[in-house]
Amino acid sequence: MNTIAWGLIGASDIASTRMIRALRGEGHKVVGVASGNSGRARAFADANGLAFGTSDLDELLESDIDAVYISSTNDRHFRHALAAIAAGKHVLCEKPLALRVEDAEAMVRAAEDAGLLLAVNHHLPGNPLHRKVRDFVASGTIGQPVAARVDHAVLLPERLRGWRLGSSVPGSGVLLDITCHDASVLNPLLGRPTAVTALAVQQAAWNAGGQHDAAMTVIEYQGPDGRPILAQTHDAFTVAFNRTSLTVHGTEASVTVLDAMTQDTPGQILLTDVHGTREIDVDCSEDLYSIVVRNFADAVARRGRPTATGADGVLALCVALAAEESARTGRTVRFD
Repeated sequence: MNTIAWGLIGASDIASTRMIRALRGEGHKVVGVASGNSGRARAFADANGLAFGTSDLDELLESDIDAVYISSTNDRHFRHALAAIAAGKHVLCEKPLALRVEDAEAMVRAAEDAGLLLAVNHHLPGNPLHRKVRDFVASGTIGQPVAARVDHAVLLPERLRGWRLGSSVPGSGVLLDITCHDASVLNPLLGRPTAVTALAVQQAAWNAGGQHDAAMTVIEYQGPDGRPILAQTHDAFTVAFNRTSLTVHGTEASVTVLDAMTQDTPGQILLTDVHGTREIDVDCSEDLYSIVVRNFADAVARRGRPTATGADGVLALCVALAAEESARTGRTVRFD
């Protein structure tokens, strides 16, 4: 086992509820946390059994750590990642990687130049359900993919309705939060995204922040053989009763994954072809964040690749930003 000493940048909900448990579960050490508010940092450290909490990022980066997990607000990812890389630390960054494609690409280059690992905490591509669907596509089991659909409409928990919907906070809103996740699943599945069209609205009565809380998109992909593939997504913070899903239609079969886009469900894969519909057995018992952490550690040790590389994060960001631009302008956004 490659044991890593971690520092946390951001005293976040996901760090306390998901990542600390995953890091420790994989045998790693979580040393301390840096947050913009010193009181919040110290309280977070005490609540989670960390050696220290600080508002001084340099103090964290100068401590005895090998890597950082960044879960600060989206507008700070770029600055925090570059500081960590300059300090010689590997980086696991929350999505979206940055708020501009140019910044995300600069993060990737900085890590490459320093010989360090930059990965993104897109947990869904490592899910055994999605790995199985990619196997079906790669093996030709469903034939040539022609269309896909993602239903990622959920109800945002009340405790998370802060900066995610604040109009004054750069990087908030449903598209950079959820559509970015969809892209992390669709991109390695379908090929190269070439165009995005999106509509986004504000639905929830409790959403006083002014940002979009529901959106639908159509993404055009260029498949491996050059033919176009269309993908639809429905992303929302406003739907209380739903089983999220992913469906991929091919020329020979269709595959549907129920409970596909959430963090804690066992999921179910249904394959439909000329013989009818049958369920595909997949073991989904492992925590998705533990998979991310283990793959990250293997990549640091040069024994594998992370669940989502920096380049994967850049491409997911491209799709989410294109959706934002399309929703804002009412036009289809085409990629260079």
